[in-house]
Amino acid sequence: MPITLKCHKGIGPAVTGTALVAQDNFSARYDLDRLKGVFSRPAHKLYGQSYLDRILVVVTAKGGVASAWMLREMTARGMAPKAIVFDRANTILAQGAAFADLTMVDRFEGGDPTTLIRTGDEVRIEPDKGLVTILNRD
Repeated sequence: MPITLKCHKGIGPAVTGTALVAQDNFSARYDLDRLKGVFSRPAHKLYGQSYLDRILVVVTAKGGVASAWMLREMTARGMAPKAIVFDRANTILAQGAAFADLTMVDRFEGGDPTTLIRTGDEVRIEPDKGLVTILNRD
């Protein structure tokens, strides 16, 4: 049975994909190998895992303007996640997601999405409605 989570209205097109979840933060600049499509910072909880074609679910964004323009560059090269789900996004990453036409949502009712969504869940994000639906759970 699907589980529907309400969040703040987000950015980007509706997408469906498999979740990759970590109770960690996110920086496109410092956490990723943007050429290989994997988390490359050894201290990150997703170290060594690919974010390609996944819906990335993390606590918050870190970093500044460089992370924002990197989202655009990653999307242009087909090396970005399908979407990013934050507990709380910062305005710089929101601007970066809009510039990249990358789906992004945050501010969930009922809790932190890193505890509500699990790695491997099939998730549908509808940013214009402020909805994230867990379609299938492993």
